[in-house]
Formats: sequence, C-alpha cells, structure tokens
Amino acid sequence: MRTESRPRPRRALRLGVRSAAALALITVIGVIALGWPLLADGASGLATRADDAPWLFAVLLPLLVAVVVATIADQGMDAKAVAMLGVLAAVGAALRPLGAGTAGLEPMFFLMVLSGRVLGPGFGFVLGAVTIFASALLTGGVGPWMPFQMLSMGWFTMGAGLLPGPDRLRGRGEVALLAAYGALASFAYGLVMNLQGWVILQGMSSGISFHPGDPLHENLVRFLAYCAATSLGWDLGRAVLTVVLTVTIGSTVLKALRRATRRANFEAQVTFEGPQRGRKGLERGLPE
Repeated sequence: MRTESRPRPRRALRLGVRSAAALALITVIGVIALGWPLLADGASGLATRADDAPWLFAVLLPLLVAVVVATIADQGMDAKAVAMLGVLAAVGAALRPLGAGTAGLEPMFFLMVLSGRVLGPGFGFVLGAVTIFASALLTGGVGPWMPFQMLSMGWFTMGAGLLPGPDRLRGRGEVALLAAYGALASFAYGLVMNLQGWVILQGMSSGISFHPGDPLHENLVRFLAYCAATSLGWDLGRAVLTVVLTVTIGSTVLKALRRATRRANFEAQVTFEGPQRGRKGLERGLPE
C-alpha cells in the first residue's frame, strides 16, 4: 500500500544567511531599545537620558527599512510575491482602523497570523512591518511609536511562520494551534508596546510610573501594575477577537491562501528553451 506525503509548502520568500543576520541584528537592537532604561543604573548618566527614547525613531526606522530590503534582495522576490505582499498589506491596513478605539478589536491580527503561517517567517516579517507602515500612513498614526509597532508586528507575523508542522498539521489541530498562538502573541504585542509607552511617557506622576534608575524588580512590579490598569482589557479584546476569527473562518482563509500560493508557484524554476524546430534541425545536422 503506497502512502502519499503532503507536498512541501511553498514559500513566497525564504530566509537566506544575509537576511537572517539582518533580522537577528534588528531584533537585538529592538530589545535593547525597549529595555535599556530598565537596566540603567541610577548613578549613571544613562538614567537621566531615558527621556531621549523617542529619538530612537530616527534610528530604528532606517534599520527596519534596511531589513526589508535585505530580506527581499537576499533570495529575490518575484513579481507574484510582490503582488501578494501588496494585496495582503493593503487588506491588513484597511482592517486595522475598523476596530480602532473599540476595546482592542483589531481584526488585522487574525490576518497576520494566517498569512505568516502559510507564507513563512521571512515573508511574514516583511508583511507585518509593511502593513503597520501602510496603516500608519492611512490613519495618520506616524510618530515615535511607529518603528516599535513595525518591529513588534514583524515579530508577531514571523512567529506564526515558525510554528511547527507546516507540512503535516492540518485541519482542527492547525486551527487550534493558530488560535492559541494568536491569543498569546496578542498579549505579547501589547506588553511590548506598553513597555515602549511606559518608558517614554514618564510624566504620569503615579505609583505605577517608570522610575529611571530604580532596581529592576521594582520597576517590573510597577510595569505589571501599569499593564493591568491601562491596557489589560484592550489586549484581552484583541486576543478574543483573534481567537474567534481564527476558529470560525480560519480554515477557509488558510485554504484560500494556500490555493493562491500553489497557483503562484513561487519556487518554480524558470528555464528557457529554444524553438522545437530549431533543436530538431540541429540534431539532424541541418541549418535552422
């Protein structure tokens, strides 16, 4: 009895050495940019410079753009992949404002999870960053927070592409995995953005404000209290909506995305052959 294995999933963009190194570099820089004020000693001059964090906008944005360019240039992105990137980014940018200001109901996260799963981590990081950039231009949300949003959404979408079993896990098991990831990653995205805002917006003058130079454990306690008081409901709404959309229509969207990748045939090798008549003529020793 012969058993047929599932075809290996096609990727619109595969990470090479150069793009993986660029992603690792921007990840390290992003973590440092988010967390260095927490580790600054109160006796050092770094603690007094914590309010300069918004200027990281001018540094992180070019680096993010460089990562996108390096990722595209490393293995090459053909016209079909660029077209799919444009369509998904446009849909994500259009979905983002639908739930703005309504208890964190952001349907864009659901699309990012499924797209990252089907199209892979490399394409996922580019898609997440480009979608945030496009939506910021669409809604006027450009500011010091935007590069952190681009980086966080890139991580969010890339993580979906790194989940196990892309060529074996299908059906309800895959939907359950994506729903669980979407819920956890929604809270993680909120924590990252809370940390960025909590460190930069230091004028709250309350017991949960960031105190530059204080011990790490004391600031972390304040940070958790800050998250619970300011954004827990928002993050919960985002996670619940992501889970509901994934469970209800996730299977249908996954099939549509996989059908599109099969038809696009991203990894097909392009070969050029001469005219059939010319080749036969050469085999017979006749002129074309």
